[in-house]
Amino acid sequence: MKIAPLYLTFFLFLLNLGNLHGQSLAAKTDTARLRELRVPSTAMRKELGARVLLPDAYFQNPNARFPVVYLLHGYSGKYSNWSEHVPEIRKWGNLLGVIIATPEGGFGSWYFDSPVDSAFRYETHVAKEVVNYIDREFRTIASREGRAISGLSMGGHGALYLALRHPDVFGAAGSMSGGVDLQPFPGSWEIAQRIGSRQEFPERWEAGSVINNLYRWNEKMPIKFIIDCGTDDFFFDVNRALHEKMLAWRIPHDFIVRPGEHNLDYWKNAVLYQLLYFGEFFKKR
Repeated sequence: MKIAPLYLTFFLFLLNLGNLHGQSLAAKTDTARLRELRVPSTAMRKELGARVLLPDAYFQNPNARFPVVYLLHGYSGKYSNWSEHVPEIRKWGNLLGVIIATPEGGFGSWYFDSPVDSAFRYETHVAKEVVNYIDREFRTIASREGRAISGLSMGGHGALYLALRHPDVFGAAGSMSGGVDLQPFPGSWEIAQRIGSRQEFPERWEAGSVINNLYRWNEKMPIKFIIDCGTDDFFFDVNRALHEKMLAWRIPHDFIVRPGEHNLDYWKNAVLYQLLYFGEFFKKR
């Protein structure tokens, strides 16, 4: 796949955005306004951090409601990583006229409700507590047609896993270098601490992997998928296997492959494509 034509398509799309929520393109190139949050978690009996990026149009159109893109961090990350390490998302979210929310996912949570440790209930936290909080505190489009979720690495797993398990909440989902099948990595990234060892609980490893949750997809409540992974990434093989299974099962999706490793440079590139994809999804609601 050649990169230059894709970037040209992206650039032309931005030029053709015209008036989005009544604002000119020139007026929407400033960065979105950041809000620091503390989100209560009844499931874990504590408050957790989150950030929300609000586009200029949010303040300029006080009666308008806006779609939300949830971006999940990786294994050793935290909620502030996206806005700190990829500050460009503030500009692109502003340009597209979407709210971007970056919730806390814990250290090595894999966005499960852990059957082993009740301090790790991040499926409930992100898919229910955070979404409900954002919908209550901000003028969102509070429906699956107004929500998308994506993430990098552990967050890529989390985004697809949560979307498949909560299709009433998220209408579109993406993954960047996601760990979409956990089973080949039994000793890595504290997965066993969250769901038990693979040897003792193989059914948990199977049920916890995105690739084994594809049966949840259905045409009555379809999820739009975009999956992106570099050819030099240690998760490339499991992403390719996910793509092939989705093809075999006729599940519509975009699958992007290009040279790249499991690193920030790749994710800075990938997130722009994902935001564009979600922008198109929101336009069709």
